[in-house]
Amino acid sequence: MPKPTDRAYSRSALEGIALLGQLIRIGRIERKLTAQDLAARAGISRALLYRIEQGDPACSIGAVFEAATIVGVPLFDPHQESGQALRDLRNVLAHDTARRLTLLPKKVRTSAKVVKDDF
Repeated sequence: MPKPTDRAYSRSALEGIALLGQLIRIGRIERKLTAQDLAARAGISRALLYRIEQGDPACSIGAVFEAATIVGVPLFDPHQESGQALRDLRNVLAHDTARRLTLLPKKVRTSAKVVKDDF
């Protein structure tokens, strides 16, 4: 049974989640996997798989990505056909993301100082 959502999601986020769920369902059916088989391979319950396929935004991103990977849904670049090219792209993205994170501060702090801007 789906969990009730306590927060609001943007329309764009809900549409993206629903699309990913539909792609996972299509991939599962094209590979002739039952919901129970895919759930067992992904290490999740069948109920969670159904929630993923229905586009429930409360599902764990790790579970969603694992199900997508198992059925062959490309996660970052749908135009890449080659598995090696997709791995290369992920490596480049991971390296670039790590580099960008090292340039950013470790914490985001709000200023305790009150700025006097009344001239």
